[in-house]
Amino acid sequence: MEKTNKKFYTEWLFNLLTYGLCILWLVPIVWMAVVTFKPESVDVTKVSNWFQPPFTLENVKAVLNHPQADVFRWIANSAIISTITTCGVLLICTLAAFAFSRISFRGKNILFIVIMAGMMIPREATLVPLYTLFQSTGMLNTRFSLIAPSLAAPFAIIILKNFFDGLPNALFEAAQIDGCGWFRTCFGIAAPLSKSALSSLAILVFMQSWNDFLWPFISITKPELVTIPVGLPVFRSQYLTGMGLTMAAGALLAAPIILVFIVFQKNIVKGIASAGIKG
Repeated sequence: MEKTNKKFYTEWLFNLLTYGLCILWLVPIVWMAVVTFKPESVDVTKVSNWFQPPFTLENVKAVLNHPQADVFRWIANSAIISTITTCGVLLICTLAAFAFSRISFRGKNILFIVIMAGMMIPREATLVPLYTLFQSTGMLNTRFSLIAPSLAAPFAIIILKNFFDGLPNALFEAAQIDGCGWFRTCFGIAAPLSKSALSSLAILVFMQSWNDFLWPFISITKPELVTIPVGLPVFRSQYLTGMGLTMAAGALLAAPIILVFIVFQKNIVKGIASAGIKG
């Protein structure tokens, strides 16, 4: 009986903590949405006014139609860069993870440790070397300079390697008997069986690339290459003063990535969880 009561109270406390964290995560989003769709004359500091009329789209229209805000180009740049980065990371990391998982070569363990050690280096520590490298090669202010640094993703290699380690050895032995090379085995057997892990990684990489601010802010000065995480904050700090307009700009930046996370959250959880399951 005591064990039953202890289990009940443990689950109750766990659920309470979970709901509390959910509320902490949702309140800023709800606040942003409320201020975005409320006229400037409404006192949004009162919770009682949050869900009562009037509502308006004027704040969003003002940001989209502002002569100094090329929002649609910024969104297009972010979408292009994030998509190419995601495809590149999946291709490179799938090959690397398959090699670490299924191919024996000299120095494999040492090289894998080096890759894992790369996760411990703060990205801020690499900004100066990256800037110097791209400046010396004349590749600053290009889309390539925004994409290339993100292609090295140690966390993606580790997740995919763990997933490949859990696949049955009989599949790869049968492929070798049938005369399949490593590339055909990787993309014909390992990759199709890893759709859950690949889809979750694709979502995580896309979200990370979309939200990237620091490196694009440093490496890009051409207006036609500015991404939305850089364009909107700079535009907001220079041209927006009202709270409604400021929140509308933030909502335009956050809305696509929040939508992606909500739609594909099950894929993220499933992919990360299945990567740790050994077959």
